[in-house]
Amino acid sequence: MVEAVIFDWGGTLTPWRSLDPVEEWTALARIAAPERPDAAERLLAAADEVWRRARVEHKSATLEEICATAGVPYELAHFADYRDFWEHATHTDPDVAPLFSQLKVAGIKVGVLSNTVWPREWHEAYFDRDGVLDMIDGAVYSSEIPWTKPAPEAFRAAADAVDVADPDRCVFVGDRLFEDVWGAGNVGMRTILVPHSEIPEDQHGHSQGTPDAVVERLAHVHDVVAGWADATV
Repeated sequence: MVEAVIFDWGGTLTPWRSLDPVEEWTALARIAAPERPDAAERLLAAADEVWRRARVEHKSATLEEICATAGVPYELAHFADYRDFWEHATHTDPDVAPLFSQLKVAGIKVGVLSNTVWPREWHEAYFDRDGVLDMIDGAVYSSEIPWTKPAPEAFRAAADAVDVADPDRCVFVGDRLFEDVWGAGNVGMRTILVPHSEIPEDQHGHSQGTPDAVVERLAHVHDVVAGWADATV
């Protein structure tokens, strides 16, 4: 029985975008530390380290930690240019709203579990802008917990967020065979891979899971889940 479908965010609910990390952190450095010519370089190095730690040690981080490591003042007011840089990559896939609606009509909860250093407020603002926030029953952002995917604790936290006691009653949908498929499978979740992201070689992780299903569009997730539900009747 499927009680909830939980989705990855970047590369899954939002299409994958290849971005220049130097430009990303330069957008913050020129506002937060204009007197530091090496600020962008230090921010990039700090970000690389926290994402390495996320993949290898499955430990989370925040923007505040990245700034502290780089010696750059952390104030959310400094992030206007940084968020403008990311804006085009934050829009939900056109399939998301109708898919969420179908799942809700079928009595299936919708959840989100994202590896992110961003605060919850940013993600909720993007979902609200795109008209899907009210259809999400629970969300977990790694910036608020000690772990990142593929740690089992992260997936159990996501199941708790949608009020499902047993993870094997959840389906996880993601674009990565390591964090999403391998990680979710280890706690008993069924997995659906949406392979429309170009995962950089250094982000593949140490293991690759085998998904229970593969879909080329998010729109097809409902049909897969409905088929599993029919098979249990």
